[in-house]
Amino acid sequence: MAHEADLIAQRYERFARQEAHGSSPVWERLALGVAGSPQLLAFLASLPRERRQPNLFLAAVRHVAGVPRDGQDMEAMVRTHAPRIRRVMLSRTTQTNEPARCSVLLPLLARLNQPLALIEVGAAAGLCLLPDRYGYDYGCHRIEPPSPDAPCFRCRSSATTPLPRTLPTVGWRCGLDLHPLDINRLSAMAWLETLVWPGQEFRVKALRAAIAVARAHPPPIRRGDLCTDLPALAALAPQDMQLVIYHSAVLGYVGSQRARDAFAETVGQIGAVWISNEARWVFPQFAGSAPPPPGPGHFLLAINGTPVAWTHAHGQSIEWFAG
Repeated sequence: MAHEADLIAQRYERFARQEAHGSSPVWERLALGVAGSPQLLAFLASLPRERRQPNLFLAAVRHVAGVPRDGQDMEAMVRTHAPRIRRVMLSRTTQTNEPARCSVLLPLLARLNQPLALIEVGAAAGLCLLPDRYGYDYGCHRIEPPSPDAPCFRCRSSATTPLPRTLPTVGWRCGLDLHPLDINRLSAMAWLETLVWPGQEFRVKALRAAIAVARAHPPPIRRGDLCTDLPALAALAPQDMQLVIYHSAVLGYVGSQRARDAFAETVGQIGAVWISNEARWVFPQFAGSAPPPPGPGHFLLAINGTPVAWTHAHGQSIEWFAG
């Protein structure tokens, strides 16, 4: 148990230093509080290993009892509400479904032969299946949203980023997820808001606007496992469109490197364009040919296994380094 607690403490300290630092002071402070609390570490150690993620625990506490003031307040909340927090952590997952990640996918999608047939694995509520329904502001270049109520995501881009001039043309789209989220279910959408880190109210506003777009233009999502059910879904895509399979912050939840590599092999056999936007450790063979990231917590954007850019984990920046 002591060894498990040490591993959990290291995980939460790493989350605080590499992910929450500079993005959410509240989550950074509370994650460090977890790392230094024997009581909270014991609670987490009593859960299955795949249910101990910082994002999941912090969101579960917030969902049940609100945002703690500090580590001591969080200890008190867990003592009082441990059964409810446990139920949330066992029944829900960190399906953040950040629509602003479309900002970093767009430079690749717009360069492909149109129209596109899109498959997103780990689609959750399908908000990232609608890149053609949003607007984008890259600072030096702006693409207006196609409707006045749609969100316009701000994304800081490097000088060499091949910024798109128009929105992509999407002729077909479908998501794949183990536990799809119903866009019309209020409790599911409230959970998505709970997953947004404190201090990032701009993300909540954009999330609500993207949910409204998805309700007006609901993307189809199939229940299934990306490790086994992708070929059957890909077979449904129109043959006269460019098939694109993509994912953001999803493959990190696949349990082993062998399984992740098997997924990559499956995509290659399907013959689709493959866009991966994941933490650099997810496919270390890609990261080996990329320059150092601009900071901790960045994702590596790759197309067909070739890395092209470092991206902010929530889509707020893209640092292009490919030729």
